[in-house]
Amino acid sequence: MEAGLRQPIFDSLRPWLERIGSTPSLDLLNSFSEEKNLKSESGKAIRFVPPSASDPYYEVQVYETGQVQTRPDNRHDLFNALAWLAFPKTKARINAMHAAEIPRERETRGGQRGRLRDLLTIFDEGGAIVACNGEVAALVRQACWSELFLEHHRELRIVVVGHAVLEQAFAPHPGITCKVIFADPARDLDSQAADWLATEGQTPHDLPPLPVFGYPGWFEGNGQAGFYADQRYFRPLRRGKMRLGVGQAAAVSVGSQCGAEESPGSIERDAG
Repeated sequence: MEAGLRQPIFDSLRPWLERIGSTPSLDLLNSFSEEKNLKSESGKAIRFVPPSASDPYYEVQVYETGQVQTRPDNRHDLFNALAWLAFPKTKARINAMHAAEIPRERETRGGQRGRLRDLLTIFDEGGAIVACNGEVAALVRQACWSELFLEHHRELRIVVVGHAVLEQAFAPHPGITCKVIFADPARDLDSQAADWLATEGQTPHDLPPLPVFGYPGWFEGNGQAGFYADQRYFRPLRRGKMRLGVGQAAAVSVGSQCGAEESPGSIERDAG
């Protein structure tokens, strides 16, 4: 296994990374898919296939056939395949929602992607599930980075879904930021993320940002107060820029502690 893959951000993929070693292949990925009985929400068996001609309706093709075009020697594609294995319900839900929305967009928007599909794409590429209680979720929503990472990091678990973020993690830096869905630590995270996407997510503004390499132990030098003072990466919240949603009451109660003036997350462009 490559040394970079020992980083904790890859823990959700660990069972398959250890079996792949240094020689990923479509045959091996498909054997994993068969073991997991991966299916799209249309009931099609998920199979990883070589890329073909560019398809503007890739998600519809995946939904209708179960075929996920994959270059196994390409990190981006490989992490997408591994995300299907680690988060089968979330990935199938993202795909099904894209496939349902595309025909509507063709009729009403001339094929231009709307805000719902923006949300789906951002989470697919750069999302994470954060398992925590409501008070900790409020710290994320209010961009209380020092308090979150120095005092409460043991009360949250960050599980990265987005394959673009996983690709970026080979060269980690504090500015890598995920857009997150909160989940109950006592329940299946994959199911909760899929349910949230189907019932609550509407626009990218519904996904709070989280600079994931602020988590102690994920990046050299973090876990110290001065690390989180760098507002290039750990920006305070600009009021009115985020929807509070779940945990709203708790978020309001901690807002005054965090000097909320700027928008949260890194100045650098989020993955996806």
